[in-house]
Amino acid sequence: MSEENPISIHGSGATLAKLAVAESSGHWPIPEGTVLAPSWKRVAAFMLDWIAIMSILNLVTSWRILAAWSITVLTSSQWWVVLVNWAIILACSYLYHKYLPNAWGRTLGQRWFGLAVLREDGERLSREACGTRSLRKLCYIIPLIQLVFAFIDLRHITRRHTHQSSIDLHVASIVVVADSLPPAKRKHLR
Repeated sequence: MSEENPISIHGSGATLAKLAVAESSGHWPIPEGTVLAPSWKRVAAFMLDWIAIMSILNLVTSWRILAAWSITVLTSSQWWVVLVNWAIILACSYLYHKYLPNAWGRTLGQRWFGLAVLREDGERLSREACGTRSLRKLCYIIPLIQLVFAFIDLRHITRRHTHQSSIDLHVASIVVVADSLPPAKRKHLR
């Protein structure tokens, strides 16, 4: 084999995948061998997270949190109950998506599907990046606008070679299959 062969099984030479990504994006510091998460796993993990958040809120509030979706309550003199419920839902969702990825490297839904959220270079996300990511994820929860943002970001994830949504691009994060990470990059995952 020649020294210029782009296919390398051993050593630290460039692989075809690294060359392809480098040509289309300039550089990509992702650890070698890392597999980016498919869109269906990301959507399913978010849905599991949403179910977990709402289940806990339903138990804590004795199912009163469901008044957030009540049109009759919204049009009555008790309209403020809907606003309070939505404030609770948004606050809990924000806190869930901020602190779990920072502490565990992923949410419960992502753990179920074997995913992890990292910086583009494979390191742990900072608390500030998790907070920004969490704040931007709230648009997936608010009725009516959730469909627009979900459709746009799903298109970004499926069309970009980096599988990044607009939220990921903003905070320079990636969602990967956790088992594909090198052991040194996996040590903070729980």
